[in-house]
Amino acid sequence: MQREKPSWTRRFLAVVRYEMLRNIRKKMFIGVLLSAFAFATINFALPSIVETAENPYFAVSFSAGSLMFILFAVVTSMHSFSGEYEKGTAVSLLTKPVSRTMVFLGKLTAISIVILAAYAVLYTYTTIGGMLVYGPQTNLHLVPLALIGDVVGTLIWVSIILAAGAISKNSMLTVMMSFGLFVALSLGGGLVAAFSEDIAAVNYLPGGGTSGTMDIAVGQNITIQNVTVNTYSSVATGTNSIGMNMIKYVMYPEAHVNFYHIDYLSMTSLNMTTPERELLYSEPLLLITLRSVGVAFVYIVAFLFVAWYAFKRWQITG
Repeated sequence: MQREKPSWTRRFLAVVRYEMLRNIRKKMFIGVLLSAFAFATINFALPSIVETAENPYFAVSFSAGSLMFILFAVVTSMHSFSGEYEKGTAVSLLTKPVSRTMVFLGKLTAISIVILAAYAVLYTYTTIGGMLVYGPQTNLHLVPLALIGDVVGTLIWVSIILAAGAISKNSMLTVMMSFGLFVALSLGGGLVAAFSEDIAAVNYLPGGGTSGTMDIAVGQNITIQNVTVNTYSSVATGTNSIGMNMIKYVMYPEAHVNFYHIDYLSMTSLNMTTPERELLYSEPLLLITLRSVGVAFVYIVAFLFVAWYAFKRWQITG
């Protein structure tokens, strides 16, 4: 009697389960997760030691940060394809009754679930910690937006790492290329934003983008200074700040962001203590938020397509 072939759903879930178990058993993943909790603890505990003033916006202003984005991406994705090839497990995996597209989608789904679960636990911890340290928190219903923003920021690096791994078939090379790109974008984007007057181009690269100052539009009888802490009035335009910018837009839908050029070189040569600021341009907060989401989507889709295409063309013998 011929054995019935498992359904598509069962085969897909088997791939997801396989990849999830492989991820959560990694010592590196556990180490990065513990590091994230340590970072979060320092983030809300250290300022309270210096100054115990209440901060009702802590819960909606927390972010895991760009370094955690790439670390979570590396530990969950670096072995997804290259590791299978290096250990020889790709042969047994790809000879099972599953297509390569199903394997690819299953691995991506598992990685996304693990990252989402890790951030959910982390944000629950920081929200409770913020309430204990800084008192009652406002707009807690917006915390999921911050979580979603961090997941999207991490998925950009996941897609880059998957593409690098599928092409190189080498885990160490994948990590080196990913961290090299991360450092180049971080340093290069920061230098352009600090010293160039043409700062708009940085907004189309993954990372921090450039920074401006949020300003409430005329007609709203409030000012940022009256309702937020100083750090909350700063707006970063890059993909690292998607969650924060979504929260700020929900709270201040009419807000604009002013971008300035600060001439640090002239300040140094003239022995000035306060740098001169030149207003370059102003943009609606909505435009900044939508653009960063669009840029993230393009990078994720593009690199995932590269990863899928390279994986489909693997020549497996065994």
